[in-house]
Amino acid sequence: MSEILTQNSFAYGLKVITSNDLDLAEILNSCGLPPFWVREPGFATLIQIILEQQVSLASAKAVFERLQQTISPITPEGFLTLDDVQIKKIGFSRQKALYGRLLSQSIITGQLDLDTLNQMHDEDVRSVLKKIKGIGDWTVDIYLLMALRRADSLPRGDLGLALAIQKVKRLENRPSPREIEVIAEKWQPWRAVATRLLWHYYLSDRFPLRK
Repeated sequence: MSEILTQNSFAYGLKVITSNDLDLAEILNSCGLPPFWVREPGFATLIQIILEQQVSLASAKAVFERLQQTISPITPEGFLTLDDVQIKKIGFSRQKALYGRLLSQSIITGQLDLDTLNQMHDEDVRSVLKKIKGIGDWTVDIYLLMALRRADSLPRGDLGLALAIQKVKRLENRPSPREIEVIAEKWQPWRAVATRLLWHYYLSDRFPLRK
C-alpha cells in the first residue's frame, strides 16, 4: 500500500520530486505550492468523481451541487429515492444515473463496503471498485489520490495531466497513458504529489494550451 499523504509528507514529497525532476522544479518556482486537494472518502465523493468522467469540472460541480441541494447528506438510500424525472432535472445523464443507482445498490446490499478500502492495497482497491459498472481506472485513480490520499496514485488517463506533461516535457504529441507511466517512473513513490503539481500548472494562468 502506498503511503497515506499528510500535509507533512506532501511537503516532503514535493521536495523529493522537484529535486529529481528539474521540469517539476520549474513549475513549483513559477506557480508556487500546489493545493493539497483532498476529499472525504465515501459514497458522495465517488458520485462526484463519476459525474466528472469525460466532462468539465465546472459542469460536474454544478450537477453535484444540485444533487446536494436535493438530498443532504448524499447517501445511497437517498440517491435511490430519486426518480427518473428528478435525476434528469438535477443534470445526470441516463448513463450516469444508472451508474449512481448501481453503486448505491452495491453498498446497500453489502456487495461493496467503502470503509474497508482504507486498509487495502492500491491494486486491491482497484479490483474491488472496478466490479461496479461505471467505475473504471480513471475513477479509481482519482478516488485513490483524493479520497484515500495514496501518495503514489497516478491517473494515467487524465486529460489535464497528459496536457501538462506534454507542455512541461516539450513533447510533440499528447502522451498516452503508457507513456505517462514511463515518464512518471522517476516520481515514484510520490506520483500523486507530482500529479497535483502538474494539475496546479494546468489550472494556472501560465498554461497556454488549456482547453
